Amino acid sequence: MTATVSTTDTTLNASRASRPGIARKAKAYLALTKPRVIELLLVSTLPTMIYAERGFPSIGLILATLVGGAFAAGSAGAFNCYIDRDIDKLMHRTENRPLVTGEVTPREALIFSWLLGAAAIAILWFGANPLSAWLGLGAIFFYVVIYTIILKRRTAQNIVWGGAAGCFPVLIAWAAVTNSVEWPAVILFMVIFLWTPPHYWPLSMRYGEDYRNAKVPMLGAIAGAKVVSVQVVLYAWAMVACSLLMVPAGGAGWVYTVTALLAGAWFLYESHALYNRAQREDISDKRAMKVFHGSISYLTLLFIALAVDPFIGPAVMAG
Repeated sequence: MTATVSTTDTTLNASRASRPGIARKAKAYLALTKPRVIELLLVSTLPTMIYAERGFPSIGLILATLVGGAFAAGSAGAFNCYIDRDIDKLMHRTENRPLVTGEVTPREALIFSWLLGAAAIAILWFGANPLSAWLGLGAIFFYVVIYTIILKRRTAQNIVWGGAAGCFPVLIAWAAVTNSVEWPAVILFMVIFLWTPPHYWPLSMRYGEDYRNAKVPMLGAIAGAKVVSVQVVLYAWAMVACSLLMVPAGGAGWVYTVTALLAGAWFLYESHALYNRAQREDISDKRAMKVFHGSISYLTLLFIALAVDPFIGPAVMAG
């Protein structure tokens, strides 16, 4: 007896078998972009656009800015994964990244990074305006060259200056709407700039052993909890003070003002709680991560208030 195998069945089975492989590859490429970081960056983009417009911009402009900004952040993240693949394999937090596991080759990652970056600039250029495109290019350059290549492995201040790349979305958003960069955008840029150290240093405390193994001098990994907690408190105070500059210099209303005061007071409380425990040498990873997660909640609340603010009441310090 001879068995007959249908070529149609064979093709169908091969197609089914290939689907998990394609899906897994797509998931690996997505992981290169660091989607959680993109989510955090986009939290600041749409509210800034709404505030700059004092209403809702056109859907086309919103989509172009969000997609272009996401692609720019994804390109920067993929370049970072490509450059840091040697140290990622030494750290438990990053040991499952696609370049470490081999799901994506270095060549594939590099091509993907360039293509995503080019698409980001094109979308911002034609979907918004050239100024937003140049700012998108600046964000990629700052994260890839200034932070990843120059600062990350050389100085404990790496995240302070390198973190400026994460501040660019508010500039891009403001420029997309107004074709300019004005004082409110600069203030929001500085809020995120000052927010980055108290956001990231508690995380580096939690993963200090990882950074030490990889010889990356994150402050949370090379300095004691007492030193780090002092810096967290100082930056938190500067951040909250800067956020309130939106009242006299940015035309903020009561929704933003009250939220900035209450959310700022809460984050300052958590920062001081971290400091007090550190001085008593009673610090724990759980407490440090509470400040890390709290910083995300703080920034989210602040930018939600920024988005709602133009629709409810006049500016607190109206002309």
